[in-house]
Amino acid sequence: MLHSRKLLYIDEIARCGSIRKAAARLNVASSAVNRQILAIEEEFGAPIFERLPRGLRLTAAGELCVEHIRDVLKNYERLESRIRSLKMPQAGKVSIVVTTGLAAGPLPVILAGFIEKNPRVRILLRDDGNTSTINPVLTGEVDLGLGFNIPATPGIRTLANFDIPIGVVLPPSHPLAQEAGPVDLVSVVQEPLVLAQPGTSLRNVINLALAPLPIPVEPLLETNSSLMLKQLVKRGTALSLLNPLDVSAECRSGELVFRPIADPHTRHQPMKLFARARAPLDAATSVFAEYLMQELVALVRELQAKGHLPASAAPMGGTSAPVLSDADQGL
Repeated sequence: MLHSRKLLYIDEIARCGSIRKAAARLNVASSAVNRQILAIEEEFGAPIFERLPRGLRLTAAGELCVEHIRDVLKNYERLESRIRSLKMPQAGKVSIVVTTGLAAGPLPVILAGFIEKNPRVRILLRDDGNTSTINPVLTGEVDLGLGFNIPATPGIRTLANFDIPIGVVLPPSHPLAQEAGPVDLVSVVQEPLVLAQPGTSLRNVINLALAPLPIPVEPLLETNSSLMLKQLVKRGTALSLLNPLDVSAECRSGELVFRPIADPHTRHQPMKLFARARAPLDAATSVFAEYLMQELVALVRELQAKGHLPASAAPMGGTSAPVLSDADQGL
């Protein structure tokens, strides 16, 4: 280890908010962890944790300290990966956070293909649980993020952008599923609906599409689970509004039908693949990012051919692979 275990202790306490929980996860005594924290606070001449009745919270100095620690730990992981790669090419680890819909949609097939081609690369995938997809990337907890409606954020660099419109998802037996082409949203909202819950990025886009309609919309069910929405549509309980990536696998298998919404009601979800601005991607992450980008491009073109997506859904800038710096490309 090229750095002190104190760094691990501070990082774990920041994650857990408790010395006792951190000590249990690190499999060391609480007193040993506490001593290390006191020692580093004395060294800095400033407290890094605020002691609260229910745990610990980072101070302003602590926030700076943890940001530095995570950079150090991430750089150490890259060093380990590069040394391993000298003996075992393509070995490494990739961490990514994605939205719930993508985790339950096209990513299992994409990941299975990558694992088959790169069996030595370990993948750590986090479902954001409809919380922030940006924060784990900004803090260095994960290498990559993939999500919708990601705002321009200092410290984040975009590898790829896609423009994905929402549409209606139906069971194959529904009368609207027998037609072709875009569907009028007024026809859709007169049917029973199940929708993403308020506050999610998908629901925000749906609300923009519904706002001009003269008909009030009261869904039978609202949830943050895209899997739940798809299951209910399959059972014929109701229709839903999702993006075509969420249901690409089910549409291929014939379990569901996707129809785009006719203008002027069409609303889009920008999808972004992104990473930290100041952190170069290591070899394994670069390979994964390029593979993911290529698969997403192929999926978008497939959906365009089916009429589910317009030409504008192609990666913005026309690139077919992530833009990686020279430092990102090699070991």
